[in-house]
Amino acid sequence: MSEEDMNTSVDLEEMAAAVGETAKKDIDAIYDIPVQISAVLGKSSMQVSQLLKLGRGAVVELDRKVGEAIDIYVNNRLVARGEVIVVEDRLGVTMTEIIKSDRS
Repeated sequence: MSEEDMNTSVDLEEMAAAVGETAKKDIDAIYDIPVQISAVLGKSSMQVSQLLKLGRGAVVELDRKVGEAIDIYVNNRLVARGEVIVVEDRLGVTMTEIIKSDRS
């Protein structure tokens, strides 16, 4: 390898390192962006008159069956499906399927 080739290869390595560091800083900035996560157990439709008749202890039937996967949304975009779990005295969600985006 000639001296010129060695200088070129070092320059390329330095450039790659500089670009990598810039990309890392850009990605690090993304980590601080807040997102809203929602886990939807199911949905139901009713007329306002039915809604107004609901009282304490009323049961609203949802469109999902027991054991059926729930939908997980990030910023109102469906990203996964999962199962409800109990973590100590709180509810949690385990992701069982990741939904691929159709974005082009």
